[in-house]
Amino acid sequence: MALTIIELPHVGESVTEGVIAKWMVEPGQHVRKYDPLVEVMTDKVNMEVPSPFAGTLIRTLVAEGDTVPMGQPIAEMDVEGAVPPPSLAAAATPSSAPPEPVEGPEFEFVDSVRSVGPTGSGEGGQGRPDAIQDAANAAGSQRLSPLVKRLVAQHGIDAGKLVGTGVGGRITKEDVIAFVASGPLASTASPEPVEGPVPDVISLTPLRKTIAEHMARSTREIPAAWSMIEVDVTGLVAYRTAQRERFERDVDSALTYLPFAAYIVAQSLMANPMLNARWDAGGIAMNSSVNLGVAVSTDAGLIVPVIHGAEALDVQELALRAAALIEAARTGTLKLEDVQGGTFTLNNTGALGSIVSAPIINHPQAAIVTTEAIVKRPVVVEGDSIVVRLMMNLCMTFDHRVCDGADAGRFLADLKSRFEAIDETSTLL
Repeated sequence: MALTIIELPHVGESVTEGVIAKWMVEPGQHVRKYDPLVEVMTDKVNMEVPSPFAGTLIRTLVAEGDTVPMGQPIAEMDVEGAVPPPSLAAAATPSSAPPEPVEGPEFEFVDSVRSVGPTGSGEGGQGRPDAIQDAANAAGSQRLSPLVKRLVAQHGIDAGKLVGTGVGGRITKEDVIAFVASGPLASTASPEPVEGPVPDVISLTPLRKTIAEHMARSTREIPAAWSMIEVDVTGLVAYRTAQRERFERDVDSALTYLPFAAYIVAQSLMANPMLNARWDAGGIAMNSSVNLGVAVSTDAGLIVPVIHGAEALDVQELALRAAALIEAARTGTLKLEDVQGGTFTLNNTGALGSIVSAPIINHPQAAIVTTEAIVKRPVVVEGDSIVVRLMMNLCMTFDHRVCDGADAGRFLADLKSRFEAIDETSTLL
């Protein structure tokens, strides 16, 4: 047997780690070269990693839900046609000596049989004898994590009745939740007193875990400042209303306010390049092109696909490009390049009715802008008259290492003037 270590491949400079979402192949199963091996969730996109070889998967080294740095070993495979090195050939020689215990949380030996991870399969993919599986589960029940111990105590569960599905037969929080959901608890154990209501625990999806880590990193590393400006978009609303029916008939795509905002933001970033930069250990890295990230809410969570070269696109091109990316995000068909290379993020919190928000910067970018809900407000105009206008707030969070308040103020003022210059006579479409 020629064992080969499979590593999580590097997929881009900005992607440093991924969450193992799902193993597509079980230990003992044969796989062809380029067949899907594992599904990985990064902070950019969900992707399937193909097998680099043809052969048999011997065991997985990381479990589903684990966060793994790019380049770390994730599996062992018996590769077809490969010649084992002398050290492996010698190790494969039958021996009567029992295997030595392996330190670390990933795997261990129980009654001289190696556990291979959450599938509960040994070499060749065959299930272990029931007695050995029971021994593994019994051993696993004695090594409860603090979270599992707390859940067991809260629900008054006899841990000996739980069947562990984690690595080495360990009991996971999902095992406890499944046991509770299966019906009345057949337990004689007295629950430990717990102050206050018992919370329900919702398991983290790989995307939710990635979003949490990414947002925490942003707030931890970036000294963020916030600013807001109000914009009169009465002319923009009138222009969109006048053009909407013709546009949607001619290009078969909805005309929302997003492409107008994307166009204005991209043009203003070219005039205010510090907002399109990013902090670098050696200085401030300037970007020559606007790769505009557009925040999209999906059933799985927030995804930010990128419109590359947005400064060179007109409103119609931006509308079509944004519509295609949003559809791909919501159907899970984004490609890795669709979420890489963003230099600035635009978010439309106004679609949810928000009028003021403080967005978190999409690390490592320098700023993020939100367009808020368009609402009618009384406004004092020239001559001190009070009129009802359609107003929208623009809110921005920016990296104070890259930009000062003056830079942010000039950028917001430029956005305001560009928005308010649009009226029914404009020729944007």
